[in-house]
Amino acid sequence: MPTILYVEDDINLSFVTRDNLSAAGFAVVHCTSGAEAWALFQADSQEFDLCLLDVMLPETDGFTLARQIRAANADVPILFLSARADHTDRLTGLRLGGDDYLTKPYRMDELLLKIEVFLKRSKTNRPDAKPALSAPTRLMVGQYQFDPANLSLRSASQQHALTQREADVLAYLLTRANTVVRRDELLRSLWGDDDYFMGRSLDVFISRLRKRLADDPTVRIESVHGVGFRLQLGS
Repeated sequence: MPTILYVEDDINLSFVTRDNLSAAGFAVVHCTSGAEAWALFQADSQEFDLCLLDVMLPETDGFTLARQIRAANADVPILFLSARADHTDRLTGLRLGGDDYLTKPYRMDELLLKIEVFLKRSKTNRPDAKPALSAPTRLMVGQYQFDPANLSLRSASQQHALTQREADVLAYLLTRANTVVRRDELLRSLWGDDDYFMGRSLDVFISRLRKRLADDPTVRIESVHGVGFRLQLGS
């Protein structure tokens, strides 16, 4: 069972988030301050597979905590959860070694999917890491209901059975909806490399996903020439 270090001083929000994470099959260690979290992270008896950090924390803020964690462990995924939506704060978090930055209020299904993606990436990069769980949540992609665990994409009129790779690509793009995902990032995250033949395979999966999503004009997988792809949601 993957263990998550969750640092949040908002009692109500932390209760809801902990409940959903536990229901999804994760062991959650919750702290209300950065100092408490850092003490736990250093403890020999405790090992974490992923860290969820609020930015505005008492004693030690989330950015300082992330800097400490990253200095001690270069691999553990770090996701920031913050009410601070300023672009500068997001860049600060990513430059400190954070893997992603979600602004509050966040959707629980999006958080669970991001956790799934980063745990999977961590497992790929570190063979001794604990296995990730499949995200149990059905996610909306325009008019489609996407079930990554059961490899299905369903609308009111039809259902598509996806391959594992198609589901992986769609899930990854969905975690960064409406933003450009670099081609090499996508290949390394899902295939572990970005050579020519894997790139050609990725093009095939993108083409298939476009066909499966073609009935909803508000959903588009756009190619950004020389860079990568963008899953565009909305009119």
